[in-house]
Amino acid sequence: MSLIYQYIDSFLNLTVAMSPYLLLGFLFAGLLKTWFPQKWIDRYMGKGNWRSAINTALLGIPLPLCSCGVIPTGISFYRNGASKGSSVSFLISTPQTGVDSILVTYSLLGLPFAIIRVIIALITGVLGGIFTNLIDSSNTKVSYTESNTKSSTTYTKGNIKTVFRYGFYEFLMDIAKWLIIGLIIAAFIDVIMPADFFNAHIKNEWLSMVMVLFASVPLYICATASVPIAAVLMLKGLSPGAALVLLMAGPATNAATITVMKKVFGNRTLLAYLGSIILGAMIFGALINAFLPREWFLIISDSMHHHQHELIPYWLQLASAIMLVTLIINGYIQKYLSKKKKAQTQSTSSNTILNSSHNIAATPSQSFSFAMPLITRYYMVEGMTCSHCKKSIETNLEKQSNITSVEASPENKEVKIEGTELNNEKIKELIEELGYNFIKEKK
Repeated sequence: MSLIYQYIDSFLNLTVAMSPYLLLGFLFAGLLKTWFPQKWIDRYMGKGNWRSAINTALLGIPLPLCSCGVIPTGISFYRNGASKGSSVSFLISTPQTGVDSILVTYSLLGLPFAIIRVIIALITGVLGGIFTNLIDSSNTKVSYTESNTKSSTTYTKGNIKTVFRYGFYEFLMDIAKWLIIGLIIAAFIDVIMPADFFNAHIKNEWLSMVMVLFASVPLYICATASVPIAAVLMLKGLSPGAALVLLMAGPATNAATITVMKKVFGNRTLLAYLGSIILGAMIFGALINAFLPREWFLIISDSMHHHQHELIPYWLQLASAIMLVTLIINGYIQKYLSKKKKAQTQSTSSNTILNSSHNIAATPSQSFSFAMPLITRYYMVEGMTCSHCKKSIETNLEKQSNITSVEASPENKEVKIEGTELNNEKIKELIEELGYNFIKEKK
């Protein structure tokens, strides 16, 4: 019974400590998404030089992209004209940071770690982009030109409602599952793992970094959700350098990402991508352990367990935690209702089409003019996990001149396409080029 109480207490402490910074991060995410023009990103990503890599890393660091949304977004940039180097720079720097992750890092790991994390994300992103340009100068990709695509929509600023909807619903629900999983794992480690575990059993800091690296590379872990896990492991004696390895390699690499990178960019770019992350994590982790004072990283104990030392009063932390939990519950309710409404709409639409076909069959003498009739098809697509995946598929497919509208549903693993001429093989090619798994057309 005491273990259960300790687990609940640890889980609540972590949630309360993170909540104010998460809410602030979601607000910034909404502001960035709504008022940061997409064309600014596209403008600086096309050239295959070191300036392009720097521009892309700088643009990617604050962007509110969850880890699962970075890959389709980066591939989308690449398919729309970005160089391989700038795309890799974006894919390395962005998942390590983001406004929400930076603020949570500050809340649990302290200001020095938050600043260091941003600097290292920038450096590794730039070096990874430059390295990619050096070893893989080929830039073969599907080129979306004016002759075969529709013009892109012009950018318009959103309103406050859009800011809050994206920040506190769409983006929140993108990372909600992984955030909850991260907190569950962190609380479990806090209760089960003995205090000072690493100092007692794994004293070699290089060995601990290698162990964390091997655990982090194949597994998916959200950038924000990785912070409480790193914080708890540091409380158990894990070195700051090894914690940095987790924070870098965890969000930026996983088995699915590696597979997609190989398929879309090729072996050389994949090598540059993994090499930059792995070498960067190990080198910077070693530098932190060797040269930075350990006192900089002791603040995490106070951040999670001694609320009187917090800059934010405990009552505000508690209110933020209640608000966060309420928003997550509301998000899942809205997703359920939306899914249920969509199923009912599709059923009604099918009945309407069936009735219309009966009416047409009953009046064969009438003449009709079918000038380029619209075709509607549904496709099963796996790999969509968030609103960024949805946007990536919709934006890129709608650029095709024969496609009038696209509606992707990550929840249903379904893509609805309307157009005048739909070629299943071409649609499959376009979807898989974006890094998703085309399954089949739904009959």
